[in-house]
Amino acid sequence: MSTTGASADPLAALGSLPAVAGSVESVRKAVDRVYGHRVMRRRSNEITCEAALRGARGSAALSGADWALEEVRRRTDFSGDDEARTVGAALRLTAEAGQLLSIWRQSPLRVLARLHLVAAADKAEQVGRPRQEGEPVDEPLIGLGLPSAAEAHGRLEGLAELIIAGGSAPALVTAAVVHGELLALRPFTSHNGLVARTAERIVLIGSGLDPKSVCPAEVGHAELGREAYATALEGYVSGTPEGVAAWITHCGRAIELGARESTAVCEALQRGAA
Repeated sequence: MSTTGASADPLAALGSLPAVAGSVESVRKAVDRVYGHRVMRRRSNEITCEAALRGARGSAALSGADWALEEVRRRTDFSGDDEARTVGAALRLTAEAGQLLSIWRQSPLRVLARLHLVAAADKAEQVGRPRQEGEPVDEPLIGLGLPSAAEAHGRLEGLAELIIAGGSAPALVTAAVVHGELLALRPFTSHNGLVARTAERIVLIGSGLDPKSVCPAEVGHAELGREAYATALEGYVSGTPEGVAAWITHCGRAIELGARESTAVCEALQRGAA
């Protein structure tokens, strides 16, 4: 995993980078604006549900199923084709995320395995466990070199140890590193992007930054676009302080856009238009 040097808390070291520190502050202000909205005091459950739907739509779009929000809202059958199955997987993962918070800090690898099982909705032998040497990975929209299964397993264990140990890193930093590491490693044979974005969501909720899950980063990632997403991820994979900082700030911008989306939903509800 990429770090900035030999620190007892490498994620905290990343948070001390000036560009990252500015992004952390900007994200906090954006999240606070949503939570301070008067509609949140009375109708937070509605905002959470709408954020979940929009987040799932955004995550599916980044995995190649870019459906209109109303299409996602009206559909009941997600078994028809690859795009429908991708949207269905994103919706299932969003629903599952909130149920895994208590397990995440004790056993993140168990949570990741569960997320893959939920996303795949399959009983194939490769589902719900990290890939083995020689197994292909179906993740066509991520064009990075694929680490060996042994490297992926080792780095996944290291990531889990950091999560379990905790530390003083800002939630944005931890969420971005978890997201970036899972995309870089692609530890499963499929659905790695969907799992990585769900893990980012779990960190943001569990850290207390977004406890009601009303600032869907997936919305922002989709709005910023696949090209920007891929470019920022390349920076993370480079391992340079500048590249890692660029990925973290990209994730911060995505959270801010997710917060803006939910603020708009709050204002629509306040006007009685939604």
